[in-house]
Amino acid sequence: MRRAVFRVLAPACVGAAVAALAAAHALAQPATRPGTSLGPAFEDTEDLPLRGVPARNARRRDTRPAGDLPNFDNAEANPPASFGNPPGFGAAGTGFVSTNKKRRPAQRKGVRTQATQGAMQRAPLALKPPGSGATAGLPTATSATAPASAPTNATPAAAPPALPPPRNLLVRIPDGTPTGGVAGTVSTAQMSAAHATLLRRRTAAEEDAFAQLGLRAGAFLVLPAVEVLGGYDTNPARTATGRPSAFVTVSPELLAKSDWQRHEVTVALRGSYTAYGQTPELDRPSADNKITGRLDVTRDTALIGEGTLVVGTDNPGSPNVQAGLSRFPIFTTFGSSAGIQQRFNRIEVTAKGTVERTQFQDSVFTDGTTESNADRDFNRYAALMRTSYDLMPGIKPFVEASYDTRIHDQQIDRFGLQRDSTGWSVKGGSTFAFWRILTGEIAVGYLERNYKDPSLLPLQGFLFDASLIYSLSALTSIKLTAATVAGETTVPGTAGILTRNAGIEVEHAFRRWLIGAVKFNYGNDDYVGSTRKDDRFAIAGTITYKMNRLMQVKAELRQEWLRSTTPGADYAATVFMLGMRLQR
Repeated sequence: MRRAVFRVLAPACVGAAVAALAAAHALAQPATRPGTSLGPAFEDTEDLPLRGVPARNARRRDTRPAGDLPNFDNAEANPPASFGNPPGFGAAGTGFVSTNKKRRPAQRKGVRTQATQGAMQRAPLALKPPGSGATAGLPTATSATAPASAPTNATPAAAPPALPPPRNLLVRIPDGTPTGGVAGTVSTAQMSAAHATLLRRRTAAEEDAFAQLGLRAGAFLVLPAVEVLGGYDTNPARTATGRPSAFVTVSPELLAKSDWQRHEVTVALRGSYTAYGQTPELDRPSADNKITGRLDVTRDTALIGEGTLVVGTDNPGSPNVQAGLSRFPIFTTFGSSAGIQQRFNRIEVTAKGTVERTQFQDSVFTDGTTESNADRDFNRYAALMRTSYDLMPGIKPFVEASYDTRIHDQQIDRFGLQRDSTGWSVKGGSTFAFWRILTGEIAVGYLERNYKDPSLLPLQGFLFDASLIYSLSALTSIKLTAATVAGETTVPGTAGILTRNAGIEVEHAFRRWLIGAVKFNYGNDDYVGSTRKDDRFAIAGTITYKMNRLMQVKAELRQEWLRSTTPGADYAATVFMLGMRLQR
């Protein structure tokens, strides 16, 4: 029994002793790796990973020579095996990664550069951290004898992808019209990124939900409309002893504009007729019709043309109005102009000539008699030249000069005066188009008119013209208008009338469908050669209720005054109007 047990235990004890001696021999070998708290790094692999991703639990065939096979005498030939995925594997292109591993540059899906494809085919991903040893995969200990610039076994990083091209530095500025035209461009080179981004996001003005839809007639967009207003005027004759009267005004309107890629034609036909109940002798028509066209010969050259037709009467209260009239004599002014526009880089030159004819009806008096007004009929010939410079987007200064002559049908009028005259004017100003904040133009200058009759003084003075719209906010706008005109007169000893008008209007939208406005106007009439000078004042408040795109309701209350140097010419008048506008 004892012999059997000994035969079993003796070989086991011998094997244990041999294993203990082998372990002691292995521990007695010199240390080839420095002590470190870091774990061993992953080994490089000779196999190409699939699409740049390390293979999971890859089994590699041992191709080392027989002398390098793992054994107890060569510890470096038997490094510890690595399994699983590296830290940070599968992390997305954004977000937090616990290993603080640097992400690879993002690429568009399905797009690879030639350099990226070549790197993927030639070398696998580097799995060792920078500075790791070539054989053990652990960080190499710093040696005093090793050069600081010793090369490492790390794979060089791929070149970053090319940056996208910079965005266009020029931003188009809409003009705020329903058609979405472009008023100019602004460079964002000197702007901050946030300011440039906000500027690029600006769009054209929101379409008015109650604007006219119009009708299509071939290549033209036609906008017809008509207003019918009824009201009460305390002094329609505009005299010191005028009597009140109710009235009705009908005002048709037709606007049309071509929709061509080149060239342009616009039509603006406006008219009105006012009928008074208690003072029918004051009934009068009014019309202001204009057709303009532009023919684009080349990119920088255009031919321009214009036709006008104006119908009206003398204003009530004017000294030109004769006493005892049964109705106001109607005058008609019609004419045309033609010219050319030429651009030289930023400079634009416009030259045009105008021919007009003004003709009056005969005066009809309450006693049935008539009187000819042929001495008031005249022809006008004018030439105009304007030069402007595109200084910057939104500012376009200009200089304008004009010359005209007026030749009457009768050389001597009813009072024995020769009223033929020549005149000239010069003015300078600028047009504005600051986004949708400030648009229009303003100019100042000087005019002079000399008459053939030596007894008539020359008409001269400074002029001020303006037509500006300032958008104080999205709901409030301010309009400024001004004009200076040299008019004709029949007053004996008076050369002409130098008329200056100026007005300001504040408009506010309480709702998109409810618009209110307050207007103030001032006018001055200087009768050159006479002591008479008139100051005219008017203040009005209006309200417009837009029911839909086809119908609007309007109301207005206006107060007018005139203060004259001529005794008995002062007057005051109050006007109330209520009506409707129909449009399509």
